[in-house]
Amino acid sequence: MHRPDPHSYYDAAQPKARRLRLKLAVDFKAKRIDGEVVLEFGKTFGGPLDLDTKGLDIRTVQVPGHGPVAWELGEADAILGQRLRIEVPQDSQEVAITYATGADAMALQWLEPEQTEGKVAPYLFSQCQQIHARTMVPCQDTPVARIAYQAEVTVPEGLTAVMSAGPAGDESLGNGRHLYRFNMPQPIPSYLMALAVGRLESRELSPRARVWAEPETVASAAWEFAGVEDMILKAEALFGAYPWDRYDMLVLPPSFPYGGMENPRMTFLTPTLLAGDRSLVDVVAHELAHSWTGNLVTNASMEHFWLNEGFTVWAERRILRTLHGDDAAALGWAMGQKALEDSLARFKNEPHLTVLRMHLEGIDPDDAFSSIPYEKGARLVAALEQEVGEERFLRFIRDYMDAFRFTSITTEQFCAFAEAKLPGALEAVNARAYLDQPGLPDTAPEFRSAQLDGLTKLAESWAAGGRPSAQQIAGWKPAELQVYLQKLPRQLTQADCAWLDEHFQLMGRGNHEILVEWLTLAAAADYEPAFARIREVLLRVGRMKYLRPLYGALGGSPRTRALAREIFAAASPGYHGLSRRVVQSVLEAYSA
Repeated sequence: MHRPDPHSYYDAAQPKARRLRLKLAVDFKAKRIDGEVVLEFGKTFGGPLDLDTKGLDIRTVQVPGHGPVAWELGEADAILGQRLRIEVPQDSQEVAITYATGADAMALQWLEPEQTEGKVAPYLFSQCQQIHARTMVPCQDTPVARIAYQAEVTVPEGLTAVMSAGPAGDESLGNGRHLYRFNMPQPIPSYLMALAVGRLESRELSPRARVWAEPETVASAAWEFAGVEDMILKAEALFGAYPWDRYDMLVLPPSFPYGGMENPRMTFLTPTLLAGDRSLVDVVAHELAHSWTGNLVTNASMEHFWLNEGFTVWAERRILRTLHGDDAAALGWAMGQKALEDSLARFKNEPHLTVLRMHLEGIDPDDAFSSIPYEKGARLVAALEQEVGEERFLRFIRDYMDAFRFTSITTEQFCAFAEAKLPGALEAVNARAYLDQPGLPDTAPEFRSAQLDGLTKLAESWAAGGRPSAQQIAGWKPAELQVYLQKLPRQLTQADCAWLDEHFQLMGRGNHEILVEWLTLAAAADYEPAFARIREVLLRVGRMKYLRPLYGALGGSPRTRALAREIFAAASPGYHGLSRRVVQSVLEAYSA
């Protein structure tokens, strides 16, 4: 037995499934998916087969040509779930399992009509990263076991299903149900399987890009993301031809716990990106970059998560630099630096979670999630680029993607490839300090511009009475205002908050990056005029990036701690399970 991934029961001595054939019946009344999965192995084999499951009701297990076969569920593990061991007869090529999802399936969020924009129909969406595909389908739930898949999904008539796969036709079944077919021909890690069902419409953005959303928001989404084709072209100029045929996007309801999820052929996005001024569309650059870094070449396990996210943050900022220039890229690095510093502070008592090459046996990868693999990882990639030069490094990146195309790799494999292609570069940038030592190396690259330096200097002058002029305020773009707010002192007075709100009209901002930065400052200052807006945001939005600082600021003050708990009690039923866990951990830290 050899388990290469501490978060999976997958045994490398056993064959990998090559393709899944799924039949999924979505039952909104029972909040359950009744499923059948056929795992195709592409060769004959026999013996024990171990699959990952969590909370699934396994009903039958059969092998075509052999009928029902022996199987057993192992003891439940809080992180891993239960191992499904199947005794596969010799000369078998497929295994068929029927099952139903459980009430606590972390991959699935079932929304009542009132939790949607239209408020007339229910909604379902999945989120399988980090290790939650096993709550939706029994599988080898590890990135090293990549699979193609086909799916047939039946939903109530009047609702639409979309997946991280190409559409392959649909038909009415005539019994109040509608059947949708999908095909994903390329091998993907299980965490990139994705499903959403709801009242959906779409708008074409280019011959290969389309945006989906509820009818009430699809027009604003199409306007907000109208420039996505140009973004794809800029990315292709850097990294090569787009490898997934289509780049479609789905704007989800506000409870979606992330900013975006890079599901191939159907990126999932938070509606908080619909700022009304296109100021947050750069998040799409991150998800688009994943098409190469993360989806095409993938981390072998969540212990090597930086290979996905560090490369993608670096790639995102290269795309933004191409689109908007050096100043915009420098602002992006500055925002990332703030996120990195916040994460390093959060894990100050758990330094083993601040290295890039993590050891996560016995640790839930959701509990280890932070900006560190993103931002510390991106700085290692940028350090290598600076060491060897842009032109040579871009050639290296293309070679890297060609060499490991549609595979999942470890940090050790990356380092061996980098050493062969860029001899001495890893040692020159002290890569081991990034990979294996806590914190950020003193030699990490710094990203500066005259614009960023001016914003920093102005923010640092706040305590001495420095304030931006009306002319400066009028000329700032949203990213400049966001960086300025991030660089202000963390503990402002109520008078400071009143000045900021008056001069920047912060309370009514549609840009949630600016709004939440401001509300976090206001909460920390006990600025009561902001409390109603804080409550409104926390009751509506489930994005973890925003919940953590807002609940943290409220929970950090004895005067507003009860308010934080009161809001959470009201908001919790509408949050995704991942978001609930984050808020619970934040509030528990202040109740000890």
